[in-house]
Amino acid sequence: MSKISEQPDTLANSKQNVDTSSSESYSNPKLPLERRVELLLAQMTLEEKAGQLTSTCPVNQMMYDHYTDEEAIENSKKLIDKGIGQIGVAVRHSNAVMSPKVANAIQKYALEESRLGIPVLIQDECVHGCKANGSTMFPQSISMAASWNTELMERVVEVIAKETKARGLNQCFSPTLNLARDVRCGRVEETYGEDPHLLSRMGVAFVKTLQEHGVAASPKHLVANFVGDGGRDSHGIHLSERILREIYFPAYKAAVEEAGAMSIMIAHNALDGIPCGSNKWLMDTVLRKEWGFDGFVVPDNSDVQKTHSMHYQTDGFEASAQICIEAGLDTDMSWPPPDVKLCYIDYLPNLVRSGKMEQEVLDESTARVLRIKFRLGLFENPYVDESIAPEITQSPGHRKMALESALQGTVLLKNEQILPLSGKEKKIAVMGPSAAKTRLGGYTSANPNSVTPVDGLMARAPEGTEIVHLEGCQLVIEDRSEFEAAVKLAAESDLVVLCMGNSSDKVIGQPETTEGERHDRCNLDLPGVQEDFILEIAKVNPNVIVALQNGSAITMSRWLGEVKGVVEQWYAGAECGTALASVLWGDHNPAGRLPITFPTSVGQVPLYYNPRPHCRVSDYMDHRGKLELFEFGYGLSYTTFEYSDLKVSSTGTGKDLSVKAAFTVANTGDRDGDEVVQLYLRDCVSRITRPIKELKAFDRISVNKGESQRVELELGWKDFTYLNEAMSEELEPGEFHLLIGASSMDIRLDQVIWIDEADDLLSVELRDELTFPMDKLYAPSATVTWDVAPKKEEEK
Repeated sequence: MSKISEQPDTLANSKQNVDTSSSESYSNPKLPLERRVELLLAQMTLEEKAGQLTSTCPVNQMMYDHYTDEEAIENSKKLIDKGIGQIGVAVRHSNAVMSPKVANAIQKYALEESRLGIPVLIQDECVHGCKANGSTMFPQSISMAASWNTELMERVVEVIAKETKARGLNQCFSPTLNLARDVRCGRVEETYGEDPHLLSRMGVAFVKTLQEHGVAASPKHLVANFVGDGGRDSHGIHLSERILREIYFPAYKAAVEEAGAMSIMIAHNALDGIPCGSNKWLMDTVLRKEWGFDGFVVPDNSDVQKTHSMHYQTDGFEASAQICIEAGLDTDMSWPPPDVKLCYIDYLPNLVRSGKMEQEVLDESTARVLRIKFRLGLFENPYVDESIAPEITQSPGHRKMALESALQGTVLLKNEQILPLSGKEKKIAVMGPSAAKTRLGGYTSANPNSVTPVDGLMARAPEGTEIVHLEGCQLVIEDRSEFEAAVKLAAESDLVVLCMGNSSDKVIGQPETTEGERHDRCNLDLPGVQEDFILEIAKVNPNVIVALQNGSAITMSRWLGEVKGVVEQWYAGAECGTALASVLWGDHNPAGRLPITFPTSVGQVPLYYNPRPHCRVSDYMDHRGKLELFEFGYGLSYTTFEYSDLKVSSTGTGKDLSVKAAFTVANTGDRDGDEVVQLYLRDCVSRITRPIKELKAFDRISVNKGESQRVELELGWKDFTYLNEAMSEELEPGEFHLLIGASSMDIRLDQVIWIDEADDLLSVELRDELTFPMDKLYAPSATVTWDVAPKKEEEK
């Protein structure tokens, strides 16, 4: 144990194998970064270079209890002896006391015992909290998106970054920047919703904040990983270049250009027949040359191997290694399970020696990895203060942040004068498969110390209110053995809270996993007998509230009309139960808004708020009218808001054009509350067809009861552009429609503007009416009739 518990010295004690006497040494921090990379690269063997491009694990990433801290260290040393420069999940199993000791022991060995003393990247995940054992777990990404609050995102990631850094991690494969355009995909929970703008703003906040605290971000998975045929993860993608650039690229582009992402993770799927991991156009032309990316590209697990073993693009692993690195995939990752197969370290040196591959290709990728290690300051001091992690992990302040984020992401979907609770209820039954369980979602740490819904309700219940718990039904198993007892309890209670939903767990194959990685769905109803259970309870008690823990859309046609309230909590993090109680009793006024569209039926999917105009009806023969059960941007409140006094102004011209929309939001209810104001834009006529509306700006504001607030949202030149025939940004003069409201369908204010261009100058004119109303381009189904059996004379 003494080997682990010793706090390493700093850099001066870690250079036994490195000549630091020369000012022209890569160890000299005063030299320019590029010179240090050049000097180090010149001393490296081919094997050492390939090793720097290799990531694997000293332990199985799926198992927490099958190995010790000492085993993690000793196995990591063996990897370093092989020249491997990137080590995954080495501290995942360790608690807050031991993980920094494990990380420091690994770095100490790398600096003092390897030939060149190159520190290692210690990698893991932090999608909604550091993956290391016992970390503070925040709401899943989809819940953070439902907050519509980028400032909150920054504060949450600041906590995540501090806990991550304190554990000794210096690179995390987060955030997930895939769009949720098909809610059947099991990994919607990891996303920030269906809209490119909302996703981009959340992604930039995450990447920028994480890296400001010394942890390299690796936004993933480039690109379109969650929208394969049938909503299946990692299936082949057949999207046009226009759709990729307009819908799926923007968040990654923003992460690179605005947040300076140090790394990008490539996706498993093939893009137009070419696997993303061997797609030179994607990684070199777009990512590096167009966006100016200067970090390194990492594969999703085993992507190099999969070009041979799953895509069948090559006849062997050697060929896979070559085509991937030559296309721009800088590193090779093989984390068990499955069994480890390290292609880069096994094949790249001989490919160079044999003349089959230019050494310059290997050198470029190695330089990119080394550059990030230098930028992170790992050569100066790769160690962490071992006293910090135990002090801050799940500290009261961090738990308070987890609660705040859970509250802000909660969406009130239905409320028939039942919420908030009066406090006069004598007996409340709390039932359902998730009443005594906190569903945290995928990429969750062990031992999160979470508060279950029933525990939260019991802790908050006012004096004189009895909370009675009975499971009633299970999540998946079709067992009705407790139905009778549950119905009896419901009949005796003043109110029933049913905790229903889904479950996601990164440990693949858990019996209750109904969504998440490798768990896509073709049915969006509640699984098992949950819907039957809701209906039976509603028969004997009219006061039923359904609280959902889930990561994607749920269809509710069978039971929505039978309950009075529905609260969408998502996977709400460690303070799930505390947050639910706060919302139900009105301590918190919910203001979350949906970042995805909830369809009425799975047959409508993919369904999203911003399709392009078309030439037929927008609905279905067997489902006329409104398609969405709940639209993008939707969410209820315990108060009401009125919008008024819209003033639109403009300044500047050309790319300096600025259009500002100022308006007043008044809280007309009897409670303080937050409102999420949303600005959508429609380009009324364009050479290239445009979506019927696009989110361009939003803000979450707090307004006290009886008060009002002036809000200003700004659009720039870029917001009015589209990609023309040459895939270049162009602002086509003409009519635009500004739409401001509380959701994508609840539009409260609007303004028509006309942008003219003369002598290369742009001018903005306000107009009273649309020249081209929406119904001329996009006829709603309500205006369409269809005679199924026309008469003969009508046919003629």
